[in-house]
Amino acid sequence: MQAQTQVKGLKELGIEPSEVFHNLSYDEIFEHEKNNGETVISSNGTMMVDTGIFTGRSPKDKYFVDEPSSNGNIWWSHINFKVSEQIFDELHAKCVNYLKGKKLYVFDGYAGANPETRMGLRVVSEKAWQHHFCTNMFLRPSKEELADLLPEFTIINACGVKNEKYKEHGLNSDVFVIFHLGKKLCIIGGTEYGGEMKKGIFSVMNYKLPLQGIVSMHCSANIGNKDGDTALFFGLSGTGKTTLSTDPHRKLIGDDEHGWDDNGIFNIEGGCYAKVINLDPKTEPEIYEAIKRDALLENVVYDEKTKVVDYASAAKTENTRVSYPIYHIKNIQVPSKGDHPKVIIFLTYDAFGVLPPVSKLSIEQAMYHFLSGYTAKVAGTERGIKEPTATFSACFGAAFMTLHPTVYAKLLGEKMRKHKVRAYLMNTGLVGGPYGIGKRMNLPSTRKIIDEIMNGNIDKAEFTKHPVFQMEYPKTVEGVDSAILDPRAAWADKAAYDETSKKLANMFIENFKKYAEGSKDYDFTAFGPKLS
Repeated sequence: MQAQTQVKGLKELGIEPSEVFHNLSYDEIFEHEKNNGETVISSNGTMMVDTGIFTGRSPKDKYFVDEPSSNGNIWWSHINFKVSEQIFDELHAKCVNYLKGKKLYVFDGYAGANPETRMGLRVVSEKAWQHHFCTNMFLRPSKEELADLLPEFTIINACGVKNEKYKEHGLNSDVFVIFHLGKKLCIIGGTEYGGEMKKGIFSVMNYKLPLQGIVSMHCSANIGNKDGDTALFFGLSGTGKTTLSTDPHRKLIGDDEHGWDDNGIFNIEGGCYAKVINLDPKTEPEIYEAIKRDALLENVVYDEKTKVVDYASAAKTENTRVSYPIYHIKNIQVPSKGDHPKVIIFLTYDAFGVLPPVSKLSIEQAMYHFLSGYTAKVAGTERGIKEPTATFSACFGAAFMTLHPTVYAKLLGEKMRKHKVRAYLMNTGLVGGPYGIGKRMNLPSTRKIIDEIMNGNIDKAEFTKHPVFQMEYPKTVEGVDSAILDPRAAWADKAAYDETSKKLANMFIENFKKYAEGSKDYDFTAFGPKLS
């Protein structure tokens, strides 16, 4: 593709490149990445990139401009930090000055598979692999759509820029990801990590959609091959959200970001962004097979001679990932939309080994767990076993929620009641004991439980109420060892289970106080754990 001297709208942003490449094809991107020396080609033809010192997002460097059009709506918190227009303008000028005279890549596309509410977007970058990432992750316009596409929001990715004056500005570091919602503009500097662009647009959609009465959700979604029943999977990183929604018996709508409007569910993205640490072709064949030419591997370890990837290695990071266009998955829903969901599944990795593998929830209990957004992690074992750490992330994605969590909870609850949605909480973490004793729920059993949820058979079982957490769990699930379904019975030391259960319950109770005290409308305390 011939370079262009101008792309409409760049001059208005203050950007004056030496040459610009606009919405390259995958073959063209491949040649640019190779010729620029930005990437390495793996043994099976997949491009591999090293994102530098940043192998994940920089959440403490994410800011929103305190400006009149949006400051009354934004959830100002430890998630969304304020920055002044003056600082934004100064760093914006620094970014465009840095990009002046450079070869640039411009991606124009969409966020949102519903044409009625989708947002036109633009990403300007200096790296061909970042253009590749955007081509994978956002909705790719047809030639006809591209001709008429007017970007509503723009990201200027000047990853080579650092803010040396960050202390003077009162910022966290020389890295910055700043959103000006009034100007519909985001500037990125100091980090190459691709996820900043993906989650940046998600943050914008999390602002835009709820103000239109549309639920925006950090979840995956799929639809039954035969019945056409839609299901949503909420869960934080490591809980199995991407893995469990990729199912040969169900068509994938999307793996991470969705909206729920009056017509049903729609994917916000056009691709998938999956973790590949310890990727096993036997247990996750769909994701493994999606890693081929046009996919983009990030920060993986590979043999220098053969270029064979070692998916078991975390030498660079635990957060090794692959992005690919959604059509790399064979069984997908086209277009990426579905009817109103019949089932919502909240996924948690409980490293305390307290929660049952599966529980059914009332709508009120679902709201409690949605606002709690619980999972647990283990810090590491270099100096022996360490205590699990509970993580509570509102809406199972607080880091990307631009509005207050109760805004999303209210909309979700209204949708669930209107469409009579069944809800379940699934523990994909430990059973039979805490970290160091318990074993992780095996994937075949988890998939079998999901099958029984989808076909409705699980609701025919006899249920038992958990004495502390109050949700009900089945005594039997066809094809699953009944010994693991009762979490207390699965522990050898029952007294230790009771003690650990109360310990975790206290963590839930303390975390939820901020909602109980904030508004009676969101006080779902009675539907959470109770201590006698």
